[in-house]
Amino acid sequence: MSARAAGLQSALEFFPALQGLAGVRHAFLGRIPGIDVATDRAQALARLDAAHRAARAQLGLGERSFATAEQVHGNEIAVLDHSLGANYCCAGTDGLITSQRGVSLGIYVADCCAVFLVDPVRHAIGLVHSGKKGTEWAIAPRAIAKMQEYFGSAPGDLIVQLSPCIRPPHYEVDFAREIVRQVRASGVQQVHDSGLCTACDLFRYYSYRAEKGRTGRMLALLALS
Repeated sequence: MSARAAGLQSALEFFPALQGLAGVRHAFLGRIPGIDVATDRAQALARLDAAHRAARAQLGLGERSFATAEQVHGNEIAVLDHSLGANYCCAGTDGLITSQRGVSLGIYVADCCAVFLVDPVRHAIGLVHSGKKGTEWAIAPRAIAKMQEYFGSAPGDLIVQLSPCIRPPHYEVDFAREIVRQVRASGVQQVHDSGLCTACDLFRYYSYRAEKGRTGRMLALLALS
């Protein structure tokens, strides 16, 4: 295994609550060794693009449409119910939901939380970017409501997983705790939080706060197989 491949492999994380689900592929791609990302967001993502593409290929998602959200710290949800181009960014949105097997969902984070939503009964998924503002605007419950509306998802059937994100004392707001409270109030029973703080471990993660804005982005990936 080459050094680059080994670095990519070390950056991939999988959540036990999702890993055992039939028909679902997911990953959380953390800090990738050897890539200088001490720059602005656009340039950092450009430098990470090849590694992110390699990760998608490793997961068997390389040939699929890759949909991302623009991520404007709002609460709009894109419903992906039709075929897309190879790479598609949903303008003005911070969340994505779909029941399409040909689509891979992606959310970039660097302290904010990526919230994975999986309905193993209706075979639908969602991926949400929820930081301080998005959580205040209840974007995760909004995505759950959209999954109910478009796919008939029952909240009690959903499995929700929170990614690593910034937490106190490194940040003044514990939005991860609020996300958990919100989705439970929406009727979700199976809620899993990684409990990991991005600012606490700069070896594994990028942190916008700890690195003063000049850093890379983690990539959350979710797809139906």
